[in-house]
Amino acid sequence: MSLRLSFLGGVGTVTGSKFLLEHDDRRILVDCGLFQGVKDLRLRNWAPFPVAPRSIDAVLLTHAHIDHSGYLPALVRDGFAGKIYCSHASLELCQILLRDSGFLQEKDAESANQHGYSKHQPALPLYTLKDAEAALAHLSSVPFGQPMKLAEGPTITLRHAGHILGAATIDCEWEGTRIVFSGDLGRYGDAMMPDPEPVPEADYLVVESTYGNRRHEPVDPQDALADVINRTKSRGGTILIPAFAVGRAQSLLYHLEQLKAARRIGDIPIFLDSPMAINASEMLCTHLPDHRLSADACTRACDVAEYIRSVEASKALMVNPMPKIIISASGMATGGRILHHLKHYAPDRRNTVLFAGFQAAGTRGAAMVGGAESVKIHGGYVPIRAEVQNLPMLSAHADADEILRWLGGFTRAPRKTFISHGEPEASLALRDRIMTELGWSCGIPSHLDSEVLE
Repeated sequence: MSLRLSFLGGVGTVTGSKFLLEHDDRRILVDCGLFQGVKDLRLRNWAPFPVAPRSIDAVLLTHAHIDHSGYLPALVRDGFAGKIYCSHASLELCQILLRDSGFLQEKDAESANQHGYSKHQPALPLYTLKDAEAALAHLSSVPFGQPMKLAEGPTITLRHAGHILGAATIDCEWEGTRIVFSGDLGRYGDAMMPDPEPVPEADYLVVESTYGNRRHEPVDPQDALADVINRTKSRGGTILIPAFAVGRAQSLLYHLEQLKAARRIGDIPIFLDSPMAINASEMLCTHLPDHRLSADACTRACDVAEYIRSVEASKALMVNPMPKIIISASGMATGGRILHHLKHYAPDRRNTVLFAGFQAAGTRGAAMVGGAESVKIHGGYVPIRAEVQNLPMLSAHADADEILRWLGGFTRAPRKTFISHGEPEASLALRDRIMTELGWSCGIPSHLDSEVLE
């Protein structure tokens, strides 16, 4: 029997990545992410999984971000009993991210019931902290660069993808056919993360297209940061930065430390208000081979901010009228402490809400960057009078030129390339460039599409 590849998520959108490989009676799932953004997508998280979770033999994880890993607790709760293979750093990050996700699912349901802003009575969490803990027991680490034959069938090789700590491309060879999954590709020349490692060949390729229709501005991120910070500080305002707890938060700390050391932003205090981001930042210094920073540079970056762990300390920041920088999760303002800060700071024209990368359709971040005059938070509408900026050059995603550069590392054209993990316009633009510039056969799958790999 030939291999079959099915697209259970991560197509037509930048979230919910899930790709199913099947051979005979074996099933391997590559990534297991949560859908985020518009309501129609979020509702997919609550629908029955397209195949019985207990029928899946193993999961391969490209990296730990929730849009690639966040459905794992539900998968395990509903019957998946196999191993989840990923890099060692991704394993450790999942211990942080999945616990936090389960905790937030419970808290959001509790808050909805307390304040009555859910249509469901009672509102229930998608999964619980206990479900997340159960999923973590299935994680198994795989070293980079060493082919590993899995008992479940395929031989896999992980290569560094850049993007965030532990992120990998997955080279999966099964019954003589080689399928490569890009996961999320990082930037070339990033200050912290390594360049995406080239992959020599593939029979079939699944490649992301988050920035498939865009180029990052050739602007020094420190220049852009300094400009926004100093402009806001001069009017007595606070800079509120919604940032992904894993990846962007650590990159921001590095750039802010460099700016402070160069005396370009004065002595403005910096607060990291996200227990998850704090844990991920502390982890950075224990994985020196996985990024570019020296031990000293890593320590300096992590020490530039005051860590805010407790809810009480987070609330105290809002009472403090002095100009300051607050970095808080999440990066698209979809949940967590950032929502409380937005309710406090966004209505004041002195302040700035500074996004640091891609904002998926349907998120508060996308609405604010698009000029929304108000956003809905906790059942009510919050006016947006603060300055809103987005600095896409701080993104952890390769742009279209960088994706093409990575594809240039293949020594031969895949039989077919599947464009994934992008909004429709981005996927279409990348497909056209790959076909025109490389002459490769390309397709853009739709949700639940399936294809036999000859």
